[in-house]
Amino acid sequence: MQALIVEDEPNVSSFVRSCLESEGFQCAIAHDGEEGLRQFQYRQPDLILLDLNLPKMGGLEVCTHIRQSKTVKKDPFIIMITGKGSEVDRIVGYATGADDYITKPFSAHELVVRIRALLRRNLRHQPEQRMIETPHFLIDCQKREVLVQQDNGEIHQPILTPSAFDLLVQMASHPKRVWTWDELVESMRGEDFSGGDRAIDTYIGRLRAGITATNAPRDRFIKTHIGIGYSFEDC
Repeated sequence: MQALIVEDEPNVSSFVRSCLESEGFQCAIAHDGEEGLRQFQYRQPDLILLDLNLPKMGGLEVCTHIRQSKTVKKDPFIIMITGKGSEVDRIVGYATGADDYITKPFSAHELVVRIRALLRRNLRHQPEQRMIETPHFLIDCQKREVLVQQDNGEIHQPILTPSAFDLLVQMASHPKRVWTWDELVESMRGEDFSGGDRAIDTYIGRLRAGITATNAPRDRFIKTHIGIGYSFEDC
């Protein structure tokens, strides 16, 4: 698997590279945001370790560009690396498309555990059925692609982050089932997930934005159950 490390501190990038190579990744390093985007387009990695504070272009902007890119064949996992640790920073990172968040200083063990959790989750959300079909959705679980038929008959293919796609597959596999926040947290990260309920709300918001038409109600397909959680409903 290919990994891209976008980090301007040489000691940190070398440390991260050593951790990733021990897990079998082939690594490339970029030292600023603009170089990171160029490397992303060229290499199309499976995993990106992205520092929040970068020269030339900040990590949040880089993350946004990556998630909005229309020229890549796969959507990588993104782990934000930063010296900041407040809840606001984490929520902003998740909102721009990050899959996880790790705060400096961190140990090799913590980084490897988080990477393994992402990979396990990706495997866990590969269901046996190849396709999920509902009145408005056709979800290809192997290709990780979604087609949505809007109410006006037009077909839309949203670009979803890995986390948003995993949530959609899980919920669409069990229409109308109400998933609690705790169940969604467990499915997203298991014991390694530290984002909590508010992070799940951010993931749901990102999923809704991807699959819902601009002029449609925001809960067109993902229903909120106040005080409980969410369900997928496509009648």
